[in-house]
Amino acid sequence: MIGLISSVPEEGRLLIKNLKKRSFIGGKPVHQGMLYDKDVIHIISGMGKTNAACASTILLEKVSPKIVIVLGVGGAYPSAGLAVGDIVVAAKEVYGDEGVVLKDGFHGTKFIGIPLLKKGKKKYFNEFPLDKILMKKALMAAQRAGLNAPRAATVGAGTFVTVSTCTGTREKAFELEKRFGALCENMEGASVAHVCAMYGTPVIELRGISNIVSDRDKGTWNIRLAAVNCQETVRELLKDL
Repeated sequence: MIGLISSVPEEGRLLIKNLKKRSFIGGKPVHQGMLYDKDVIHIISGMGKTNAACASTILLEKVSPKIVIVLGVGGAYPSAGLAVGDIVVAAKEVYGDEGVVLKDGFHGTKFIGIPLLKKGKKKYFNEFPLDKILMKKALMAAQRAGLNAPRAATVGAGTFVTVSTCTGTREKAFELEKRFGALCENMEGASVAHVCAMYGTPVIELRGISNIVSDRDKGTWNIRLAAVNCQETVRELLKDL
């Protein structure tokens, strides 16, 4: 069983339409069926960290998938060299808000001295690495999907930042990308990676770029293109798993 998580229906619509068994688990919409000879279950989490953590826990407790794939859209930071419609794969997820703000700026949970997760001898503070083998497969899938994308798409891999408050100014965008060395931001990924680390379940995250993070102007966004390109990448990835 492969588990898919997206925050809203638009991010998974092309995949969901082929999953015929539909239900609700813990109030979350769930779609299940076969894709490329793989048993797949898709859960729509809702927006934000709490919804994502809840959906991930439901999925892992009730179904116990062997792999979890996070899919959706994200905003690219200005210096990442990405364009709307491009595809990105996470090497690691970072909680962008958890920590403390002092006179000299933001410090993560390591500064506080309390890990967000402790598993055996390993301590997780703000950062959660994603599965390296899955990342390589996802990158190859993204390259194939990019060649056939509705609009030519390039592929990137690196750090994703999960925030509670979407960035709506160019100044803040540069601050966050510099602080974390990140490609893009979203509102769910770190929570899913966190829960999967708790359960020891391999996880990978793929996103289509819907906008460049700057002074907020939704007229420059293309959520549909980003969602389509991401889902096409997931389709390619499923073929390889």
